[in-house]
Amino acid sequence: MAYLDANVPVMITTEEIALLSDHTFFMAKAKISAKIRSALDELLPNLQHELRKKQLVTPNDFSLDAFQFVKGEHLEECPYQYLDFPRYYTKNEKLAFRSLFWWGHHIVFSLLIEGGHLRQYKENLINRYAAIADQQICLGLSPSLWEWKQGAGYTLELTRTRKSEVAAVLAHRPFFKLSIFVPWGHPSVTNNMIVDHGRQALHAMLPVITR
Repeated sequence: MAYLDANVPVMITTEEIALLSDHTFFMAKAKISAKIRSALDELLPNLQHELRKKQLVTPNDFSLDAFQFVKGEHLEECPYQYLDFPRYYTKNEKLAFRSLFWWGHHIVFSLLIEGGHLRQYKENLINRYAAIADQQICLGLSPSLWEWKQGAGYTLELTRTRKSEVAAVLAHRPFFKLSIFVPWGHPSVTNNMIVDHGRQALHAMLPVITR
């Protein structure tokens, strides 16, 4: 989060005053936030239905009843809203699917994995690679699970020709993340199909965590 220097006088510019005075901007922001929450509310039962049809490799105390909605203002200074389902987090073990709406950037559907059955998940990804590749799924390259950017240095797209490269990236990692990124101007957003896109994203990644 960025902070102003306490020793520097605060000077609000003419452009900033115009923005602060624009009541319609803040009303629009509230309306958009409500629409995003509505989409996440609709997405949750779709994801629950998708998972309850599958035999999953999970921690012993994993529960399909656990989920969380989160809304904030400062993910790299931009607002965000997300749904975590499934949701399993401990200090050393994680298995979650996050549907993140990041204002000013994109929508991200991500499978987050750390510890526990990590070896099995890695083997599933490589052994079932043909069924997973070429679906716009990206492997995160960051040393953190909590990086949400896309592109060179941040992600590696899982294409059929990159199986050996993906295996090399995974080899010694204590965690990994798979993501599908959706630009705000994507047809699934403009045509009100983003819930289907999220369900399909989870479905595409399921071979990694199923028996």
